Amino acid sequence: MRITEAVKQLIIINVIFFVGSNLVPATNEYLAMYYVENPKFQWWQPLTHMFMHGGVMHIFFNMFALFSFGSTLESIWGTKKFITFYLLCGFGAALLHTGVGYYSIHSVLSILADHGYAFKDTLPLIIEGKYIPEWLSYVSQQQLYEAGLVYNTRVVGASGAIYGLLVAFAFMFPQAELMMMFIPVPIKAKYFVPGILLIDLYGGVSGGFSLFGGSSGIAHFAHIGGALMGFLLMWYWKKTQFNNNRWDR
Repeated sequence: MRITEAVKQLIIINVIFFVGSNLVPATNEYLAMYYVENPKFQWWQPLTHMFMHGGVMHIFFNMFALFSFGSTLESIWGTKKFITFYLLCGFGAALLHTGVGYYSIHSVLSILADHGYAFKDTLPLIIEGKYIPEWLSYVSQQQLYEAGLVYNTRVVGASGAIYGLLVAFAFMFPQAELMMMFIPVPIKAKYFVPGILLIDLYGGVSGGFSLFGGSSGIAHFAHIGGALMGFLLMWYWKKTQFNNNRWDR
């Protein structure tokens, strides 16, 4: 399959960001996305985090998926519509990930506040991982740990945007057969995509489940956010018959 222009440019940009962030590690502080209430958060990070990656395998799988699904979609939609869709799915991923993080942190702070602990006193301790033993009467150690983790952990990767592409592909080609590398059995797209989303939902709720075992460090709700944005866009475009109009004819 021929690589399309926008997909090619996106892959080049991702590779440049990846190489650059390894040559100049300090760029991770500015271009990865921090939690919105963290002082390190900057307004441009919801965009730039899409082009940052945590390792060779991370960028390889994302770029392979971008090539595999993105080229097909761009050839049908045209470049402008494809780029708009891709970026909006990436923003959707950032939005849901941040929203879930906000809920995780503030639900803990609210419970503690109800028992006489002020936000200004509890948040710094949670961020540093220092907990007052009495807190455990009201919230679990896991809740406290996750609140601190959300606040301090930066997010990188194009996975949210890629999940949007997966949803769009399944929307347009539901009978197409897809395979995971570690499950060599073809599965129709209309079952494959909901299946991996259920895995991500379980991972997000359970606190880091990974198909590869152990704590994954995967931003599961970012995946779901990208997929949800992709679904909403496809539903809207289908409803308004927007798919029949190429933006750049």
